Amino acid sequence: MPHSRKLKNDEINDAMKQVSGWERVEGREAITKTYSFRNFIEAFGFMTRAALIAEKMDHHPEWFNVYKTVEVTLATHDVDGLSELDFKLASAMDKAAAQ
Repeated sequence: MPHSRKLKNDEINDAMKQVSGWERVEGREAITKTYSFRNFIEAFGFMTRAALIAEKMDHHPEWFNVYKTVEVTLATHDVDGLSELDFKLASAMDKAAAQ
């Protein structure tokens, strides 16, 4: 994984403005978003596209899937918080969800 550094609170606040629908996780330095699709196949397709992106970035999401809903949480465990990687992956996942 590329070297990451933990973002400061003001950097996180700025980065949050660049991603739509993502929220900070209460009690933890992470961001989360829930995606909803028309059916399981669309949700699974999104997860497949996102998995390929995450693998290429060597930065993997925490996620939970039930039928057409995918809940995603991003954090950089190496820095025990949020890094630029989380926001890059969030943006890439948003693009993957729109396909």
